[in-house]
Amino acid sequence: MRVVTFLPLLVQIDGIWLVPLGNHADIAQGSSPGRSVVNVESIALNILFAASEAVPFAKTGGMADVGEALPRELAKLGHHPVVFIPAYRCAKQCGQPIESTDIRLSITVGSKQIEARLLRSRLRGCDVPVYLVENDAYFDRPQLYREDGRDYVDNCERFVFFCRAVMQSIRALGQPVDILHCNEWQTGLLPAYLKIEYAADPEYQRIGSLMTLHNLAYQGRFWHWDMLLTGLDWKHFNWHELEFHGQLNLLKAGIVFGDAVSTVSPRYAREIQNEPWGCGLEGILRHRHDSLFGILNGVDYDIWDPAHDPLIERTYDSSSWHEGKAVCKAALQREMGLPENPKVPLIGLIGRLADQKGWDLVAQVMRRWVQNQDVQWVILGTGEEEYHGLLADLSRHHPQQLAVHLGFSDRLAHRIESAADMFLMASRYEPCGLKQLYSLKYGAVPVVHETGGLADTITDATPRHLDEGKANGFVLPAYDTTQLETTLHRACNMYRDQPDAWNRIVTTGMDQDWSWTRSTERYVDLYQRILAGKQ
Repeated sequence: MRVVTFLPLLVQIDGIWLVPLGNHADIAQGSSPGRSVVNVESIALNILFAASEAVPFAKTGGMADVGEALPRELAKLGHHPVVFIPAYRCAKQCGQPIESTDIRLSITVGSKQIEARLLRSRLRGCDVPVYLVENDAYFDRPQLYREDGRDYVDNCERFVFFCRAVMQSIRALGQPVDILHCNEWQTGLLPAYLKIEYAADPEYQRIGSLMTLHNLAYQGRFWHWDMLLTGLDWKHFNWHELEFHGQLNLLKAGIVFGDAVSTVSPRYAREIQNEPWGCGLEGILRHRHDSLFGILNGVDYDIWDPAHDPLIERTYDSSSWHEGKAVCKAALQREMGLPENPKVPLIGLIGRLADQKGWDLVAQVMRRWVQNQDVQWVILGTGEEEYHGLLADLSRHHPQQLAVHLGFSDRLAHRIESAADMFLMASRYEPCGLKQLYSLKYGAVPVVHETGGLADTITDATPRHLDEGKANGFVLPAYDTTQLETTLHRACNMYRDQPDAWNRIVTTGMDQDWSWTRSTERYVDLYQRILAGKQ
């Protein structure tokens, strides 16, 4: 018989808290290095990780990084994960070895019977199996979810098919599953199928489910007649379960039927229980607050560490960052056509050029600063056309202050992190954020808006936090242009006039541990809570 140790709800060990939220506890990641949250009995778990994306097979956002990193780290801890994703065209062409299996499935989607075939691969650099659900009519397309600016009209049907294929594959593979870890709306039907269609099946009864929300703005909402595609009884199309303002909501299905719900930072777990960040689901999330947890995503330090980064001009660590960053800064200034000036603050921005990422504020500040402030800006990203035009115009008229690369380059992203003195993330909301964690490791001091994972990871450089050795960045407490400008002035003034304080901020951030190892331990704690609850 499986024995699972149930965990206490509130402890602090080595500076890591399980923070109560009403009667609920976040499994929260603290900002100082330490061991696991609690000492639990070691049990090897069988985890089926279902997602619509996983690096290197398919990626549109951060969920894909989680799809690779978390299963790999689970395997390092002695657990047995397998990953399920659709067999997209890009997945088959990603360069990873993919082999056929002899498993064929007949999947019911509405009134149709559709064939699925399982392909098999592995995650990069490890033995974690990846199963790709193949049906070319659904997945052999140029993009994952949309094309020419429009969602595929059969997205609901495609991911009903995927979810049903995952459920049937559990039996077809003959491998035990303890935890079904679901991610985003594309897998939201899995907990519903587990609780409704497979409730009386002994092979499935023991499986616990976790629904992880990476960004609540994307919910998988479809017209009500698509309920027929799910195969579920119409009685479940009600406001307590799958119905949402007259539509079918697949993410809501996962939230309602999952044994637990997690999201990608403790702060975001609190924010989504209220408007506006609950995106209409704040009521059901408040109802489930006892089972709602926030666990920060982690950083893969095998890739993001200036001590051994092959893409940067000179490697460095927290004891040699002065010399290393100076060389990297000069090299980037030359590469991007900026004046080679070691004293001018260099501010980096990487990512999507969109209002959600704070560009409505950043654009206003940047227009003024390129004319009257002695700073340099380096921007890497792509997004809304209005910001493409703005940045092209500013870089043309102010080439001494601003350099832009419209697009994405992994090499350049690493080089910006290594060269920048500050890294700006003024996001309107940010469920987790990873770039501020990369920046900490590279000594590019984050300047962030106090929201979501940014608030959970960055401690403002107030006099008290500096004295306590906790300060690792600068935080604007409100989302407005004045606050952004004031916070940037504060950071630039400290960079120029208080070198000792600046050095403490940089080294504090570089020495912190935001690794996937820490985050994975918290997922294991949560998996065990789920299994304990089922028992």
